Amino acid sequence: MSAASCLLTEDQFLCSICLDVFTDPVNTPCGHNFCKTCINEHWDVNVQCQCPNCKELFNTRPELRVNTLISEMAAQFRQSAQQKARNRSSEQQADKPGEVPCDVCTGTKLKAMKSCLVCLVSYCETHLEPHLTMSGLKRHQLIDPVENLEDRMCTEHDKLMELFCKTDQMCVCMLCSLSDHKTHDVVPLKEGYEGKKAELEAEIQQMIQKRRLKIQEIKHSVELSEEDADREIADGVQVFTALKESVERSQAELIHTIKEKQRKTEKQAEGFIKELEQEICELKKRSTEVEQLSRSEDHLDILQSFISLNAALPTKDWTEGNAQPLYEGTVRKALNLLEEMISEQIKNLVEAELKRVQQSAVDVTLDPDTAHPELILSDDGKQVKHGVWKNLPDNPERFDFCANVLAKQSFSSGRFYYEVQVKEKTKWTLGVARESINRKGQITPTPQDGYWLICLRNENEYEACAGPSVCLSLKSQPEKVGVLVDYEEGLVSFYDVDAAALIYSFTGCCFTEKLYPLFNPCTNDGGKNSAPLIISPVNHTE
Repeated sequence: MSAASCLLTEDQFLCSICLDVFTDPVNTPCGHNFCKTCINEHWDVNVQCQCPNCKELFNTRPELRVNTLISEMAAQFRQSAQQKARNRSSEQQADKPGEVPCDVCTGTKLKAMKSCLVCLVSYCETHLEPHLTMSGLKRHQLIDPVENLEDRMCTEHDKLMELFCKTDQMCVCMLCSLSDHKTHDVVPLKEGYEGKKAELEAEIQQMIQKRRLKIQEIKHSVELSEEDADREIADGVQVFTALKESVERSQAELIHTIKEKQRKTEKQAEGFIKELEQEICELKKRSTEVEQLSRSEDHLDILQSFISLNAALPTKDWTEGNAQPLYEGTVRKALNLLEEMISEQIKNLVEAELKRVQQSAVDVTLDPDTAHPELILSDDGKQVKHGVWKNLPDNPERFDFCANVLAKQSFSSGRFYYEVQVKEKTKWTLGVARESINRKGQITPTPQDGYWLICLRNENEYEACAGPSVCLSLKSQPEKVGVLVDYEEGLVSFYDVDAAALIYSFTGCCFTEKLYPLFNPCTNDGGKNSAPLIISPVNHTE
């Protein structure tokens, strides 16, 4: 039997009805074999008794008998198949998380090797064999195992989705392409896949290219940052070296001044002491003369001699005489001089900083769609002042309570700088605001609400709207204000351009939206504040 089994294949012992190895095989009069149960059930369903293989028709239902030889050989193949399955099951692990299980296995389900798009069933290696050997099943389309094969069926027509609608970007079945998608661009799945793949690959390559450019941009910004850092370090070392030298020089001058005063004091004291000692000697001499005269009995002569001696006594008044030097104010004067030098250094630094800042100048123009109805804008969009109410469309971008106007330009990265003339104005507000600010009704201008502003009130009262407001003490009233924003650094700084002085800085800001320059000329106060805010061209000086 073993030799015979080497010549025979399992295909020869498969029932053509159940596609499995014969169980109780029986013969029909035409000579074909079937499982006893399979052929009886087949004939129970069909009125006519017909051979499923050769289609021979029998007038009466044939009497079926078990084919003993075929039965034994089928049993041998069944045992062999079971042994192979057991051997394979010892090597083939049961499905694990993330793997597709066989839909046919009972009990412990083995890992599926393929999924059939016709049967909509996933098969392990054993149950897949008929699809690899039987001619009828070989035509079925097999793919790598996937779960939820029912998702590949059209829910409307219960047909396999084997087409792709490029118009609606969705998978459809054949009936869909003839109904709802009749006029659409429908292609086979493979063509749709290839098109999508090419499109996705192009998009990925474009994204890769953008990111490579971004890497180059970041590297370039790092190089620029390194240059800025080196320059700042060099400037800082130069400034602090000069300050250190100034401090040391002032210290040396202070010590020399105090020592020189002490030397003069000591010299003066020596002169005073010498003069006093001479007077003491003279007074001792006069005392001896008085003692000698007192022994005489000629009172007239003694009295006259006393008068003469008294006239010869030292007449200098030593009540105010001292050698105390006046050191008070010496250190203070030295510190005042040092403070002047430091102020000069700071001014030089701010001037250099302002020159660098001005290299980030941008062109800014006012956006009339955001302007409060009482604001008057110049035709070139560079000036704004307060006027009378105008009937304008109340679009979402327009301020309807505060006399604000935004610039057309917005910024969401890098540094930008612009200058505004505030000459002859008694009040104004300047700065930047984020895109999502509230533009209707009363506004609280704080960083928490998206505003980074400074303002002038009552002609000479300057404030930073920091929530709460910070009063600013300025040495002079600025006529032109420079505004710098460093988006990544989270910095908004305001400068007095003409004085080259820093007015105020908002630091540690976190910007996540577009930023717009904001201008508010405030009410004209009956003509006192009628001058406009003017966006001025930046003078790029070196």
